[in-house]
Amino acid sequence: MPDGNQEVRKGRKFDQVLEGATSVFMNEGFERASVDDIAKAAGVSKATLYSYFPDKRLLFVEVMRRECERRAREADDLIDKSYPPDKVLPLAAQVIMEFFLSDFGIQSYRMSVSESPNFRELGQGFYDAGPGVIERELIPYFEEAEARGELSIPDKLLAAHQFADLCKSWIFAQRILHLRESFTEEEKQRVLGGAVETFLARYGTKG
Repeated sequence: MPDGNQEVRKGRKFDQVLEGATSVFMNEGFERASVDDIAKAAGVSKATLYSYFPDKRLLFVEVMRRECERRAREADDLIDKSYPPDKVLPLAAQVIMEFFLSDFGIQSYRMSVSESPNFRELGQGFYDAGPGVIERELIPYFEEAEARGELSIPDKLLAAHQFADLCKSWIFAQRILHLRESFTEEEKQRVLGGAVETFLARYGTKG
C-alpha cells in the first residue's frame, strides 16, 4: 500500500474489510500482513481494499480505533461503578492486564513505538486503544468514589496511569522483550493483587 497523508473512505464493505484486517493483523502482525492476505480474509478485491485504505498503516490505525471502542464497551459491561474500590479495581486491573498482554496489545505497542516517529496517527491510535481507554474509564469512577468518601485522589489523571503501570509491573516487560510468552494465573494474580493493594494504600480513605 502506498504511504502518505491519505484519507480513509467508508463504504458498503468497510466493516467487512476491517474484520478481515483484524484477523490477519492478529495472526501475522503488522509487518508480515500482506495486502493480498487482508483482501482474501475480507473477501474483497485489492482494488476495493485500496479504495477504503490507501495506506496499510491507516488500516491498522482504524483496526486499533475499533478495538478501543470494543474494549471500552466491554469494560462498561463488566464494571459496575457504583461498587466500592476494593470490588471495582480488581476487575479493572484484570481488563488492563489482559489488553497489554494480548497479542493485539503487544503487536500494537511494538508497531506504534517503531513507526510513530514517522506516522504520528499510529501512536495516537495505540494511545486511544490503551491508555486513553484507561483514562476515560477510571477518572469518572475515581470522581464517583471520591464523592462517596471511598478514595482521595488529588491528581486523577496521574493516578489512572499509576494504576495501569502497577497492573503491568514486571510482567509486561517480560512479554514485550520476548523473555516470556505466557504466565501462570498465580503470577498474574500476584501482580494484580499487588497493584490494587498498593493503589488503595496510597489513595484509599481510612475508616
